[in-house]
Amino acid sequence: MASIRRRGNTIQIRVSCGYDINGRQIERTKSWTPPEGLKGVRLEKEITRQAVLFEDECRTGQFLDSSVTLKDFTERWMRDYAETQLKEKSIKGYNDMLPRIVQALGHIPLNKLRPAHILNFYSNLSENGVRQDTKYVPTVDFKALLKKKNLSQQQLADKAGVSIKSVAACVKGDHVAKSTADKISAALGDKKLFKALNPNGKLSEATILKYHRLLSSILTAAVHWQVIPYNPCASVKPPRMRHKEAAVLDEQQSREILDALEDEPLRYRTLITLILYSGIRVAEASGLTWDDIDFENGFIDINKTLNYTPRKGVYEDTPKSESSARVISIPPNIVELLKQYKEEQERAKELLGDRWGNSTRVFVSETGYALHPNTPGKWYHKFVKKHGLAPSHIHTLRHTMTTLLLANGVDCVTVSKRLGHASPATTKEFYAHANRLADIRAAKKMQEILP
Repeated sequence: MASIRRRGNTIQIRVSCGYDINGRQIERTKSWTPPEGLKGVRLEKEITRQAVLFEDECRTGQFLDSSVTLKDFTERWMRDYAETQLKEKSIKGYNDMLPRIVQALGHIPLNKLRPAHILNFYSNLSENGVRQDTKYVPTVDFKALLKKKNLSQQQLADKAGVSIKSVAACVKGDHVAKSTADKISAALGDKKLFKALNPNGKLSEATILKYHRLLSSILTAAVHWQVIPYNPCASVKPPRMRHKEAAVLDEQQSREILDALEDEPLRYRTLITLILYSGIRVAEASGLTWDDIDFENGFIDINKTLNYTPRKGVYEDTPKSESSARVISIPPNIVELLKQYKEEQERAKELLGDRWGNSTRVFVSETGYALHPNTPGKWYHKFVKKHGLAPSHIHTLRHTMTTLLLANGVDCVTVSKRLGHASPATTKEFYAHANRLADIRAAKKMQEILP
């Protein structure tokens, strides 16, 4: 039941919201000033109504005063805004970042959070050892170790409670998650079997900037919800991020990839070649269905993506942004390659009959089920190592297409729309090296004009 006090012309309404973990009573207070001219019975009724409304706000969690801690408000922000308005990938990223914010600043009431607190937080993020690497690599030859202990890979997997794939990764010398490394070390009774890939790593400038943007978004919401009068992040200069150009392959390296693809399954040859020629994202390629391909006119309609997060699994989503939904052209050689792949898929479907997965996706497994969104990247990594090609990530192909087009005279607006960027300025920012290549060609052209 709300208690009411009169203080001059102001009505103070106080509501009890239970007790905290230390047994102290939690109270919420609201001050309300009656409008001029409201008196007598009407005033008393309105005071009672305001008390009931405030009590209901407190009961349902709709009221937060400025003395609430950042931790409490962040939980409210995630529940009432992020979980309902943002994409699953963004939610996962925020859930990964919030523990650091809450650990450093969560105990501070919003009305006492100052720019100095935030600056100190950014300073701590830039120190050595802040990044706790979750990737661990073997320090021993696991194949020899298993032979010595007379254990098969499956036996070790069962003993440690991990997947056979994780044990196979150890045998190959690949990295595994920290939790996996701990389980295997415990099962074998040796804590020195693994080491962190980056034990004293620092957070990158780009990562610290992400923390700034997330914290600023949360505090901006606090201002909009009238919990605090201003955003303390607005008085803090964002962490400086030195511009980093996108990694790309040159023309010769791109040709070497295309040559090596000739010996690979048609499914992956089509997928990798399509990404290189079109510049579409891996999630966009994974989400393609056959009705998105206009074979007659040579167009691809990008209208969905296929993504994965541990919490949600594999799911279909809308494109990354409004500008990412687009229709782009593909050259005749890609149209022909897609036709060949579709014919191969139809033959496999006929051969397997009711064992065919019957997915409508363009890129499917040998049995007709949609490829996992992480599969193309993993396959490309192995493909590059297998053929001794220039080190690159599958997303490098998108950057490569952009650079080659810009360097060969295609205007930035056209390339930007092809990429699905919000504006040409975004494209220019990340592909300065393409301008250098074009400038080199311009210099050579001048030598041809005026030898």
